[in-house]
Amino acid sequence: MNATLRTLLLTGSLALASNAAAELKLSAIIGDNMVLQQKQSDPIWGWDNPGTQVTVSFAGQTKSATADAKGKWTVKLDPMPANAKPATMTIKGTSTRELKNILVGEVWVCSGQSNMGFNVSSMWDADLEIATAKYPNIRLISVPQVGTQEIQDDFKGQWEPCSPANAGQFSAVGFCYGRLLHEILNVPVGLIDNAWGGSSAEAWVRRDVLESDKRFADLMKTWKQNEANFTQEGFDKQVAAHKEKLAAWAKARQEAIKAGKPVPQAPRGPQNPMTGQHRPGNLYAGVLHPIIGYGIKGAIWYQGESNASRAAEYAELFPLMIQHWRTEWKQGDFPFYWVQLADFKPEQPLPGDSDWAELRAAQTLTMSKVPNGGQCVITDLGEDADIHPKNKRDVAERLVRWALVKDYGMKLPYRSPEFKSMKIEGNKAIVTLDTFGSAIRTVDAPTVKGFAICGEDKKWEWADAQIVGNDTVAVSSPKIAKPIAVRYAWADNPVCNLYSKDGLPVTSFRTDNFPKAVPAPTPVVKPAQPTKPKRATK
Repeated sequence: MNATLRTLLLTGSLALASNAAAELKLSAIIGDNMVLQQKQSDPIWGWDNPGTQVTVSFAGQTKSATADAKGKWTVKLDPMPANAKPATMTIKGTSTRELKNILVGEVWVCSGQSNMGFNVSSMWDADLEIATAKYPNIRLISVPQVGTQEIQDDFKGQWEPCSPANAGQFSAVGFCYGRLLHEILNVPVGLIDNAWGGSSAEAWVRRDVLESDKRFADLMKTWKQNEANFTQEGFDKQVAAHKEKLAAWAKARQEAIKAGKPVPQAPRGPQNPMTGQHRPGNLYAGVLHPIIGYGIKGAIWYQGESNASRAAEYAELFPLMIQHWRTEWKQGDFPFYWVQLADFKPEQPLPGDSDWAELRAAQTLTMSKVPNGGQCVITDLGEDADIHPKNKRDVAERLVRWALVKDYGMKLPYRSPEFKSMKIEGNKAIVTLDTFGSAIRTVDAPTVKGFAICGEDKKWEWADAQIVGNDTVAVSSPKIAKPIAVRYAWADNPVCNLYSKDGLPVTSFRTDNFPKAVPAPTPVVKPAQPTKPKRATK
């Protein structure tokens, strides 16, 4: 081969390699079948050779941007009304991509831990939900679970039209929430599932944000110690030991089946804390960051179980997380609605303290700390022996009321009654609730259940309670002559039956500020009013 021919072949090879590398790339969240958020400027982004001009054409508009030094480019589409007619988006850079079957409507992020990740196929009436899940204008996408400290820009996934073939594996709360929006608003709906079972709230926050906040110094100190003590060798030994336990369990399982005895529970495998769902920043980097910036209406959240023993910290961490997401997204204070912890664990025979009640109080307190936030109360929808209650339809229905009222202008009952004030009259505590235009009633029994009361000794007793007005309850106990504080539904698994007349359970509360994990709302304690003397009659 002569030198000239060799040079030509080498030049051609380099040109082919260069062309192969110079290929337009899009984020997985930008693709076929996606739903774009209506009535706002939606970012479209991807990567190409630095300096390349990229042009995006969609719905009669054309936008251009130049790839930066790292190859990233972003354009923003002009706001568009909802549109259920499938459209095509053309993106031209060093190569051309056509994205098909795109709709415009409402987009919601569905996040949290396992109760948000809990899929449709595991809920009550799953067979009916799946069989009827024929909603081509609802689009679903799930972000795979990647726990890492390294910021991820992309993930493996794709938008799909909702059908009986894929609905079963999607978030049950997310699916039911989106289905209701779709049916009520009659617009396309896009749902992004990025929940991770067992995840802690601190994992969803960028690590440097936590490290720079003195409120979380102890949390970060603990994690730095965990990281310093971790060794791959030690973890590998745990994995090996688990394999031995698993083999022993398999043998015991077979013996139990042959003998007709209950099958023992399989041993849980060890989790690598470095790549898991608790390490601060892990889920922000691996799960959340790849979708940040995509045009959304808002987010729904179901989490708290993994933070239940640290309610005081959660009272600061949860509002920080919400605001952090909003800051990162750069779409203003978008709606953020969450599910309060359900009832769980054995019922308490005596009134007293509760980690789960403290966490619920932290969640309630968050409504006063963040704008455009809302909470649905589900202390009646849990199961004492299962941390994953199967009734997700009612959860979604209570969540969606917030959106329908706050974001879509409907007039509906949407907020559970909450503690407003208390006054002492003799041996009774008169509790007034904010019923948000409704009235209170009991469910399942005429007698009010769920109240506890205490005197100066701070010893709690179950209380007698009577509804004495649309928003008022008189609480007392023959054992308490001079009450000073009241609690309602203050337990891991409270026995309580006070609701609004619209079927929304009263939010658990305490009027005391005894040294506990979560600051209680400052009660408005009114002094008893003297009775006016009656006028004498002739």
